[in-house]
Amino acid sequence: MIKEEELNMLIATLFEQYGYDFGNYAKASLKRRVSRVMVVDRIPSFAELLYKVKTEEGYFNHIVQELTVNVTEMFRDPMVFKAIREHILPVLATHPFIRIWHAGCSTGEEVYSMAIMLEEANLLHKSLLYATDLNPTVIENINRGIFPLSQMKQYSENYIASGGKKDFSHYYTAKYDWAKFHDRFRTKMVVATHNLASDRSFNEFQIIICRNVLIYFDKVLQDKVLTLFDNSLEKLGYLVLGSKESLRFSAVAGKYTQVTQKEKIWRKMDR
Repeated sequence: MIKEEELNMLIATLFEQYGYDFGNYAKASLKRRVSRVMVVDRIPSFAELLYKVKTEEGYFNHIVQELTVNVTEMFRDPMVFKAIREHILPVLATHPFIRIWHAGCSTGEEVYSMAIMLEEANLLHKSLLYATDLNPTVIENINRGIFPLSQMKQYSENYIASGGKKDFSHYYTAKYDWAKFHDRFRTKMVVATHNLASDRSFNEFQIIICRNVLIYFDKVLQDKVLTLFDNSLEKLGYLVLGSKESLRFSAVAGKYTQVTQKEKIWRKMDR
């Protein structure tokens, strides 16, 4: 396991040289991931790791990909998507235009999940889904709309559990080992890099979805990001977080009410 001062040197280098700010990420989690990178890449010392980060742009991209957590799947935690279907989409149907922000969206599985639900509710035509992540490599996949065919069985089960009624294969074309989702979804997506630690609000949204990202931040950064979301969410808009995340004890908690007892979905009240 690398030392605290070594981790701080790496964080400083990533910020000073490339502008990526990991300063308020949970240190224990970062240490584990850096140590794992050194083992997998067979780097014998921290000094060598730091040298590679400073001198090899390709390796810098690699380390950012390893330090940002990219675990996701379509209709992950299906009851959350069921709650969105039942409680949020009927409200959105009354809006002339719908803007949704998927923050920290990784490779885009949840973005495509939302697009499918919007289409089924006949709302996709008046929607824009903004898909952002710190890592430029992973979001490239959103524009391709290509996911491993081996995952489709699990995704189909998740989809049905979320209230989906169609055959899930209706939404993609299978070729070799890959599933290519139809381009009509991609045309409703705006894909960009965005750093939650340092970048500002860029629009006003009816829904912001940021699941299983805040758990990797310390309390200071969590509050900063939740304030960013609050500034980016219209009144009566919805914020969807991960199962281990909460607005409780945050600076913005008083403005929100939880939509369902179990799912981590809040509505910004008009006050």
